[in-house]
Amino acid sequence: MHPKIKKYLIEFIKLVIVVAVVLNVVSYFKSQNLNKQNLTIKSFELIDNSNFVIPTNKPILIHFWATWCPICELEASNIEFISKHFEVITIAVQSHSTEDLKQYLQKNDLTFKVVDDHNGAFAKQFGISVYPTTFIYDKDQNLINSEVGYTSTFGLYLRMLWGSL
Repeated sequence: MHPKIKKYLIEFIKLVIVVAVVLNVVSYFKSQNLNKQNLTIKSFELIDNSNFVIPTNKPILIHFWATWCPICELEASNIEFISKHFEVITIAVQSHSTEDLKQYLQKNDLTFKVVDDHNGAFAKQFGISVYPTTFIYDKDQNLINSEVGYTSTFGLYLRMLWGSL
């Protein structure tokens, strides 16, 4: 490998590590005000007017997002993938009308379950101030992880596996 390319590659790797550390520190501080209690909600009404009952003996991921949030849009495919393998409920906060939400989901080929939190009541109950925010509960509805900001598919998958144990 050419010495200049090697030098730039090393600098790039250092930058990626520093950015990752900074983002994790920011996420940690932004998650301080989140609701840390176990899940007490038993069901949600979805945008298709069906009722989603929180499963027992399975981990669940609850994801808060918004149609107007660019990071949420980047992370949506991660949530979509996880929803194909685990129980996932997403809560769209102050994202216009239910019809707008349905159009957004269709346009982006998203099929995960969605609650329309048009007035922000659930966001307030969970202490959400930054989007996206994700909560992962184990099979007994104990909170095992909360994350503010973008999370990789791999990271979400590992957390959900942990919740299955």
